[in-house]
Amino acid sequence: MAKGTELDVAPSSFSPSSLLKTLAGLPRTDRYWVAYSGGMDSHVLLHAMHALFLNLGKTEIRAAHINHGLSCHAGSWSQHCERVCRRLRIPYQLLTVDAVNPTGQSPEAKAREQRYRALASIMGRGDVLLTAHHQDDQAETVLLQLLRGAGPRGLSAMPLYTEFGPGWLARPLLAFSRHELSRYAQAEHLDWIEDDSNTDLRFGRNYLRHKVMPVLRERWPGISRALARAARYQADVAALIEQVSQCELDAVYNIERQTLSVTGLRRLDGVRRKLVIRAWVRLLGLPVPSAHHVRHILTDVVEATWERTPRVAWAGAEVRRYRDEIYGMRPLPNIDPARALSWNLATPLKLASGILKAERVEGTGIKATCCQNGMVSVRFRRGGERLRPAGRGHTRPLQKLFQEEGIPPWHRDRIPLVYIDDELAAVAGLWVCDSFNAKDKEDAWNIHWHAADAVQNPVVAWGKDARGSFF
Repeated sequence: MAKGTELDVAPSSFSPSSLLKTLAGLPRTDRYWVAYSGGMDSHVLLHAMHALFLNLGKTEIRAAHINHGLSCHAGSWSQHCERVCRRLRIPYQLLTVDAVNPTGQSPEAKAREQRYRALASIMGRGDVLLTAHHQDDQAETVLLQLLRGAGPRGLSAMPLYTEFGPGWLARPLLAFSRHELSRYAQAEHLDWIEDDSNTDLRFGRNYLRHKVMPVLRERWPGISRALARAARYQADVAALIEQVSQCELDAVYNIERQTLSVTGLRRLDGVRRKLVIRAWVRLLGLPVPSAHHVRHILTDVVEATWERTPRVAWAGAEVRRYRDEIYGMRPLPNIDPARALSWNLATPLKLASGILKAERVEGTGIKATCCQNGMVSVRFRRGGERLRPAGRGHTRPLQKLFQEEGIPPWHRDRIPLVYIDDELAAVAGLWVCDSFNAKDKEDAWNIHWHAADAVQNPVVAWGKDARGSFF
């Protein structure tokens, strides 16, 4: 949840002392990380933090630079940042991320995602990451969100600070304009990097910055301050909406399966349904759907009949329905049902849909004597498979067994099937066929299946808990 959305009255000019006042309103920390790109804004922030060194007591200051590999100048920029940090005697850390050839998202979005993931990885508990976003960045963000048709949450733009990784992410320059930072940079004779991509008008933010904002500012000189103030008002509205959404969400949310109850949703009016859907998707850590996709979730998924399994997808996420529950997840990988793989049980097998592991045990799992040299074959469901699970009296269609256990259809096609000599021996993580099942004290291989389709955790294990329910 966003924190610290309100700022004190903006100072008339930027200085280390005014920055110190902003830092006083942030969570206390033993270490500040400055996200240092080498551009003017981040150089001003780094330089001012260095000037405050004696005022920060024992608090440590470090700088982190990200090399995205998207520019031919990336190497020289990294060297420049290292020289500046060496001159200021600030510990410097270079982080290299792979933002090339993104799939399903823009290069800028991919770079941003990788950048923040890398920065979070170097932070310790309670650390504060400082970024150099300023008042003009905030104004541009509000306009971009407005043009995208965003609601109060989007229009609240960037908060002063928010929880991030093991610590906090803060933007202590939000009260200052680009012009104020430029005056400081020139007065201190700072040298900085000019990223040529910042003038590329193909990017929406650059077009606003270079083409739209100058015209608006000519007519309304205080537009950046006004839009920043509007963002704070919208943040208050968004916070109130989140409180209402959370109350409604709690009533229809299954915390174990991270699903929503269709019956529960149908009891809510249209507005509250929308609030719950958005709150739930954010809780799962998935990209928030547009109004168009929310509408389709409500009409195509929530209102679908019991026997249907509808799906609504958008970039980076999809929502599916099974029986009385709605599931949210990252896009599932495609599976080739005709493919067969040899698997040495002594080594984990990584598949597109997850990871298979086997452990040597006694009395549970596949009899070791059935697996010559520990080798088996792994396949996926093609239809028509039958088996008799250990301890049961009859052979049953695999499809019926899946239905009885309440396993969603999209999982069924992605759960590996273990074959021995072309005979189905086990359904990974679920059943062992009776003829292959180890008896008491017999050497055996116990199969574990970790599906790679969890929304918050990268891996979730299929198996039975102590109550016999699947998780």
